[in-house]
Amino acid sequence: MRTRLLCSIHFLAILLLFYVNSTFTVLSSNTGSSSYFGGNETDYQALLAFKTKITQDPRNVLSSWNNSLHFCQWEGVTCGRKHRRVTVLNLTSRGLVGSLSPYIGNLSFMRVIDLSNNTIGGKIHNEVGRLFRLQVLKLTKNSFQGEIPANLSHCSNLKYFEVGNNNLSGSIPMKFASLSKLVGIYAYQNYLTGGIPPFIGNLSSLHYLSLTDNVLEGQIPNALGQLRSIEFLALGANKLLGLIPSSLYNLSSMTTLSLAANELSGSLPTHLFLTLPHLQRLQIFENQFNGSLPASLSNASKLQKFDAGANNFTGKVSINFGGLQLLDLISIYDNNLGSGDADELDFFKSLVNCSRLRELILAENQFKGMLPNVLGNLSAQLELFVISHNLIFGEIPSGIVNLISMTQLWMNANKFTGTIPSDIGNLQKLQRLYLQNNKLSGLLPITLGNLSLVSDLHFENNRLQGTIPSSIGKCKNLNLLNLSQNNLSGPIPKQLFAISTLSTSLNLARNFLIGSLPPEVGNLVHLSELDISENKLSGEIPGSLSSCTSLEYLYMEGNFFRGVIPTSLSTSRGIQVMDLSRNKLSGQIPNFLDKLSLKNLNLSFNDFEGEVPTKGVFANASALSIVGNDRLCGGISKLKLPSCVTKENKKMKWHLAIKILISVACVILVVTTVSFFLFYWHKNRRKENTSGSYLRKSLLKVSYQTLLKATDGFSSANLIGVGSFGSVYKGILGEDGSIVAVKVLNLQRRGASRSFISECETLKNIRHRNLVKIITSCSSVDFPGDDFKALVYEFMPNGNLENWLHDLETDFGQVKMQNLNLLQRINIAIDVACALDYLHHHCPMPVVHCDLKPSNILFDCDMIAHVGDFGLAKFLLEQTNLKQSSSIGIRGTIGYTPPENGLGSEVSTKGDVYSYGILLLEMITGKRPTDSMFDGGLNLHNYASIAWPNHVLEIADPKLLNNNDEVIGNHNCTPTNRTNECLISMVKLGLACSMELPQERWDISKAISELQLARDLLLGARI
Repeated sequence: MRTRLLCSIHFLAILLLFYVNSTFTVLSSNTGSSSYFGGNETDYQALLAFKTKITQDPRNVLSSWNNSLHFCQWEGVTCGRKHRRVTVLNLTSRGLVGSLSPYIGNLSFMRVIDLSNNTIGGKIHNEVGRLFRLQVLKLTKNSFQGEIPANLSHCSNLKYFEVGNNNLSGSIPMKFASLSKLVGIYAYQNYLTGGIPPFIGNLSSLHYLSLTDNVLEGQIPNALGQLRSIEFLALGANKLLGLIPSSLYNLSSMTTLSLAANELSGSLPTHLFLTLPHLQRLQIFENQFNGSLPASLSNASKLQKFDAGANNFTGKVSINFGGLQLLDLISIYDNNLGSGDADELDFFKSLVNCSRLRELILAENQFKGMLPNVLGNLSAQLELFVISHNLIFGEIPSGIVNLISMTQLWMNANKFTGTIPSDIGNLQKLQRLYLQNNKLSGLLPITLGNLSLVSDLHFENNRLQGTIPSSIGKCKNLNLLNLSQNNLSGPIPKQLFAISTLSTSLNLARNFLIGSLPPEVGNLVHLSELDISENKLSGEIPGSLSSCTSLEYLYMEGNFFRGVIPTSLSTSRGIQVMDLSRNKLSGQIPNFLDKLSLKNLNLSFNDFEGEVPTKGVFANASALSIVGNDRLCGGISKLKLPSCVTKENKKMKWHLAIKILISVACVILVVTTVSFFLFYWHKNRRKENTSGSYLRKSLLKVSYQTLLKATDGFSSANLIGVGSFGSVYKGILGEDGSIVAVKVLNLQRRGASRSFISECETLKNIRHRNLVKIITSCSSVDFPGDDFKALVYEFMPNGNLENWLHDLETDFGQVKMQNLNLLQRINIAIDVACALDYLHHHCPMPVVHCDLKPSNILFDCDMIAHVGDFGLAKFLLEQTNLKQSSSIGIRGTIGYTPPENGLGSEVSTKGDVYSYGILLLEMITGKRPTDSMFDGGLNLHNYASIAWPNHVLEIADPKLLNNNDEVIGNHNCTPTNRTNECLISMVKLGLACSMELPQERWDISKAISELQLARDLLLGARI
């Protein structure tokens, strides 16, 4: 009986299986496709229409969108259980390129659309407004253009509207007033105009509002004070002005208030942090706020970041920070804080309780007094302490060496006295130490050698004594050392020249150093500036100096060097300024000096003799000084030197009458020489007392009329380029006919005036052989009476990298343009990396270029690369205290802009590294990141990543390989050996620099080392 029952059950199961299989077959044959089994045809067709608008799919996301699967099983698609209709489309961060299909409006059951972090462009179609069930629309970090469609107001259930980091324009639609369920609006980093609509205050469910980095104008509407549920309010980097509405101070649920970089004014209410008890982040830097800091700051127990730099706050800081246990950042730089009271620095005592404090930035105020001893008891996590440019006096508290997490210490431009703490070496994480422009005395601590990570040491303009400790040679990461204008004595230790990383500057000027310049100086192959002027050094100039192949500036004046200028310096092709004046050098002026790239040469007051060359720097009297060398002759006429005579003529003239005349002339000459000596000595002394060690030549001052004449009326014949904020013309300036490049700002363009100021501020503070040098600027009015602003640069005769890579026509070429071979491209990459390394790590304040691209890389007559266009550059300390975590975005150029530019992104040097990585990949592949094969997308990284490492030759620029024979020689070296290995190494570097996450990108200094290895590898092919 039991067996018979089991058999019956088994038979029924077989029948059921047969029935299901038959039904499946019928359904499949009836629909003609197995892509959806009884599903909705409208959704199916709408998804296919979406797919057709996607032109690039590097991760093959949409490969599953085919008939082999039901569309509810396609990647990124989610359907409802009941009706099997599409409810969610989530394709975030898939690298998709293309546009948005209007048929997306047919997905009538859609609740969530998330296409963020792709490269989808075009318009946001009105048809999206038909999705009345839609709750979430996320389109951030794409390339959408045009206006925000007002039809979206029909999406009555919309809760999150996120379109940040696109190219949208126009105003916020008034019809959005009907979207009463909105919880979050994220429209940051676009080009939205008009004012902030008051109706936003009626959106009672709104928790998050971010409109930062747009072009919004006018005042902040008082109606925003009705947003009782608001937690996050970010309106920074717009053109907002006036007072903050008092109603905003009553929004007690607020955790973040970011209003930075506007034109807001007025004072902050004293009760600010009482009415905003949950505030965690307040960003109001770069405005025009005045008055005192609010006293209620003492009660802000949940505050993490307080950033009020670059305003007009005044008075005493009477804040008790003891209750602010979560405080991470205090930034009140560039205000007028300080009262002069004896206890005005007592607020440091309460900071001891802020155990999480990492950044304390108090620079550029009027703080006066002695730093309290409790400074050493501040947070063990403190990494950045900046109190430069104040009126602090007394000794540096010895307890400061207890802050072992410190990476940057800025105490320069105060009135500190006493000695440098002897245990300064305890700060083993220290990377930058700025103690210059104080009144410090005593010895340099030998513990400086323990600072193994330090890159910049500034001790200039103090009263330090004794010898330079040899232990500094242990600072193996040192890039810059400035000990100038002190009272140091003794010889220069040889260990100093063992620091191979020294690249920006070694400045020992204006001390009492003795002995010779050790031949080990040749080890500093990366050094750009060497200044040992105004000491008591003697001996001969070492020939090994020529091994400093990166040297641009050499200052040796005011010493006792003797002998001749070594012939080995003939290989110093990069040197631009050489000052050997006021020494005891002799012999003839070497002819090789006229072949160097010298822009300024000072040989005055030595004992040179013979004929002066007439070429190169010797052809420019304003760039040459040879006074005080009485036995020189010849040269150009402007030097007014006597003609060089032959031996025969000399014999004929030495008769008695001539001897008498010569005797008289000699007396006159002696008197004249002494007068000239005293005159020039007095003149140079006065000039030295009024100019810094870095300012060797005053800039020209030019007017609008001068530039109009220089460019032939800004004629189109002299137009050599058009940029984001203006046009560049070739001009001939001055009596000597110097060729210059004149950048005329288009002041009608948004941001042009700010670009002018940014470029002036940046370029006046920096200099490097791989940066375009500014000559002067002009801020005037033109003939019609309109504002006129222009920048005058050194002319770069060989155009830019854009022209060379992509065969664009140009009028620059002193040499005929040809394909760049692999060695040339590596050298260019090294030049650009060195420029970035200088900007990021060796400037007085770190600089982010923000717009690195081929058209901003220019070539001089020797094809040395120079980075230009600093219109978008940012000083990190000025803007965001060396490490920015704000809602302010930095625009660059599409294709080269780092992906993290957006809400909450850090403005950092990593952004430049990303641009550099894309640039390097473009140099290798010959393809722009906006090439048509990418359809405007940022997929150059993925394109190279797929090919690396086994298929690099397939993506390499064919012109590069065809033109590489001259590099590798005629030794049957094919692109499959060392050339291939070099390309693999460069692609790896490009990929490493252009990673999506900033923390995964290489530092630019590491990039330089890798490129040098690649160059050595390539040059090895010549053997």
